Amino acid sequence: MDESETTAINSSALNDEELADLALAADPNEPLDNDAVPWYGNSNFHGGLLPDWYMPRPVATTRGRATKIVIVSIVAAFLIIDAFGLCITSGFLSLA
Repeated sequence: MDESETTAINSSALNDEELADLALAADPNEPLDNDAVPWYGNSNFHGGLLPDWYMPRPVATTRGRATKIVIVSIVAAFLIIDAFGLCITSGFLSLA
């Protein structure tokens, strides 16, 4: 591809047919240019290990006070059951 074709490609938006023609005309064995820019799709790439279109970053949400109390109560209940030597694995409270 010469300089005039590269400038024409970069200066205007291409439709699907033009992109397909360029892809079919390209040589798959030709090495990449040193100034080639990677394409990340329509997502914002933040430099992580995986691109956002493949596996988006998890979003943390803050929980209310009631949720924290319930979680702490459940964990404390299991610890108390274990401390007394009981087992609740099958759903019924029994001796371990």
